[in-house]
Amino acid sequence: MSLQGIEVEGVIIKEYPAKEGVSNRTGNPWKSQEFVIQTRDQYPRSCLFRVFGADRIEQFNIHQGDNVRVWLDINARAWQDRYFNDVSVFRVDHIDANEASETGSAPASATTPGTAAPESGKDPLGAAADDTDDLPF
Repeated sequence: MSLQGIEVEGVIIKEYPAKEGVSNRTGNPWKSQEFVIQTRDQYPRSCLFRVFGADRIEQFNIHQGDNVRVWLDINARAWQDRYFNDVSVFRVDHIDANEASETGSAPASATTPGTAAPESGKDPLGAAADDTDDLPF
């Protein structure tokens, strides 16, 4: 399985300010910017990704509200005996609103082959009704 070339289509829901600096190793200036894309699936998913390099930021021209198709490269980096995922983009296609609605996922049927719909009134994940979990997810 390759983690390069993962294609995600959706709308940019968050555009973070660009960050700039100078590399300690090479002394060269750098620039990066992060964005959040949300899919148009029945159950939308979000992904934070990074564009590295002033030339790519300008070339991709991504802004909040844009309908885009992005190709992602995922890599884990070690820092102080822990690993952190780095999701960067290497290709971006802007999609017009008509194409986005045509290629967006249509609402799924009530059940898919091999699955049954949950009984009415029951939580499909089996969570207790008095669950007081403070986690935001």
